[in-house]
Amino acid sequence: MTNFILNITSADDDLMISSKEVICYTLNSDMDLDALKEIISKLAKEEKIILLHGNKALERCKDLGADGIIADLSASKNIKKDIEFIRQKSKNMTLGIICRNRRHEAMIVSENEPDFIIFKVWHDGQDKTIELAKWYNEFFLLQMAIMPQDDNIALKDYLADIMILTPELYKIFVAKK
Repeated sequence: MTNFILNITSADDDLMISSKEVICYTLNSDMDLDALKEIISKLAKEEKIILLHGNKALERCKDLGADGIIADLSASKNIKKDIEFIRQKSKNMTLGIICRNRRHEAMIVSENEPDFIIFKVWHDGQDKTIELAKWYNEFFLLQMAIMPQDDNIALKDYLADIMILTPELYKIFVAKK
């Protein structure tokens, strides 16, 4: 069964707290600090998992009481070193890593054992990402997530453990079920 993470990028996004399928949220750490605190307070009351992403994720994670971070290492020149640095700063926290949509990078990320790996998906090139996801699922036990970057993704074609969706894309996906 696929789990869902809602990608919240604005204080105005619908949190859809009543949805039982959404167990986790990733919040843009660059949002206004007061807005972040308010959203985190609402989600914590509902016992939802809270992850931060963006430029300030590492520095704000512990102070705001988030459960972990999603780090985008898709431009990393040294994935292993970058993951070690993140691990030192976020001990005992959940860690998701976004990597390039390439087998080599996926192997390196997986060898460094984050909690899950994330592949970004665009409509153009989605066939290659579907093949990458199939390959990944055959060889690795680490959970895999996809994160659509536009609205024209054939989500049903992915055998992902986790889908990271905007509230709008989640509504469309659930309506099509």
